[in-house]
Amino acid sequence: MFRDLARKKQRLSPEECVEILKTQTRGVLSVNGEDGYPYGMPMNHFYNEADGCVYFHTGRHGHRTDALKKDGRVSLCVYDQGYRKEGEWAYNVKSVIVFGKIEIIDDIDAVRAICEPLCRKFTDDEEYIKKELAESAKNTLLLKLTPEHICGKLVNEA
Repeated sequence: MFRDLARKKQRLSPEECVEILKTQTRGVLSVNGEDGYPYGMPMNHFYNEADGCVYFHTGRHGHRTDALKKDGRVSLCVYDQGYRKEGEWAYNVKSVIVFGKIEIIDDIDAVRAICEPLCRKFTDDEEYIKKELAESAKNTLLLKLTPEHICGKLVNEA
């Protein structure tokens, strides 16, 4: 059902893909939007090693939420900062694409359980994390992306 990479020599291992999903703070989540137009937006995410799913937080209303209620099929693109080899101008960038289905979770305990480690990707300020969860969790939905296919590759921009 999913295409194989055309440039197999650039393929990242499954472990490298997971590492990028774990360490990078944001990616672009694309949904099937209105009138057949794709709708992509940058999103913070948390990769949960325990279940292999990717989690996001979102508001209760808006274009993304409406689109996901109609069709939960999505793709997520996450990529690293890249690097340059000495003496070269082009960047080498590792990217991962996740295809899967989103489940919308409206459970305050689940929101808190996932949003806490998501916050920790950005800060270790305990006071901030507690305040954010106390004030925002009740107005937050959790998006659970269950991967159906994950692939990654190393691209040289030259």
